[in-house]
Amino acid sequence: MRRRRWKHILIGAFAGAAVLADAGAAAAQAAAATEQLAISTPPAGSAAWVEDHSYGHDLPDPATTAPAAAAEFFGRLAPAELDRLVEAYPLVVGNFDGAPLAVRYRANRVALAADRDHARARAADPRLTPEQRALAVSRANDVQSLLSPGRQILAFDPRGRGLLTEVWGDLGGADRVAVLVPGSDADLGHFDQAVEPLRSPAGMARALYREEGRQAPGTRTAVIAWTGYVTPSGLGPDAVTSRLADVGAPRLRRLLAGLKETTRPEAPPALFCHSYGSVVCGTAAPDIPRAAASPSDTSGVTDVVVFGSPGMGVEDTAELGGGVHLWATRNETDWIGNVPYLEVGGLGHGADPTSAEFGAERISSAGSSGHNGYLATGTDSLHNFAAVALGAYRDVLRPAPEA
Repeated sequence: MRRRRWKHILIGAFAGAAVLADAGAAAAQAAAATEQLAISTPPAGSAAWVEDHSYGHDLPDPATTAPAAAAEFFGRLAPAELDRLVEAYPLVVGNFDGAPLAVRYRANRVALAADRDHARARAADPRLTPEQRALAVSRANDVQSLLSPGRQILAFDPRGRGLLTEVWGDLGGADRVAVLVPGSDADLGHFDQAVEPLRSPAGMARALYREEGRQAPGTRTAVIAWTGYVTPSGLGPDAVTSRLADVGAPRLRRLLAGLKETTRPEAPPALFCHSYGSVVCGTAAPDIPRAAASPSDTSGVTDVVVFGSPGMGVEDTAELGGGVHLWATRNETDWIGNVPYLEVGGLGHGADPTSAEFGAERISSAGSSGHNGYLATGTDSLHNFAAVALGAYRDVLRPAPEA
């Protein structure tokens, strides 16, 4: 059913009809209700932060300050000043790319605790409907789990469905860093699922981190699950346009620029882009070298792996620029392979990255199944993702020759 619905949306759109028009007015209204408000502005508290002159100097504007300048600013602060800023503006500090990692982790614990308490208060408010109180209970539980000991939350923004970024491993001391860019339906409520964990960003990141440790136990690694942009909800209109990716791409580049200031890996972070996340990565690709490359990096090339991709918004790797080494895979049972790989009038995401004409280096995903099975234990795709993340390119498995 889901596969047919996706095809119906795309084919109908490409024919010039309104999305879901053939399904009737009720279905069209339901699809429109899934359209998401992209978040491009700084987090809550930013306006008050900029206007706060009580520190004896101006505070850098989160909307305009580059991560390099942010790193310089935070590096000048005394511990007491940092403590004060964390308590007064946890959302600003916790989302400020370029700020010290430990400071961001601490600020986000403060912000998460405040969000949990707010949700608990709503859950107990008799003026709210039973449905509203139930949603508040769910929100409080989701946030409480993120406050468990050992969790490293690099960014948290409670607006909308909730944006969240988590780290596994010692990011500041890692030799190799991987960033997972998820696709549709990734948000605070779906960030970490106990049931079918590989459908969630946290589950995929844990799987990759464990596999890296299995393949190279002596290498210091870190994996980041980056739900730092508003993703499409379901298979509605947002999933077939680049609107959310266009807003998400600058946020991804900013993350990479911030990592350049706060980490020292051997190579730029490798990006693993699932489903609609590959549209974000494709949009960001031309500016990734400037954002990600550090002075110690001699290759100037970032590994980008796309899997279960509906397209990257381009027709071939040449349009991505010269700063990425693109790897691509899709298993035979992934329903995304049935979507039309084209772009017409702003609908669709262009050519198939796994096609020979696209120019990506194709890798095997044997053993994986469906749209969310690429990081399952024992699959070629999980093995390959870890090998790319580790820079062990000779260990990457290729697809079997076609009969």
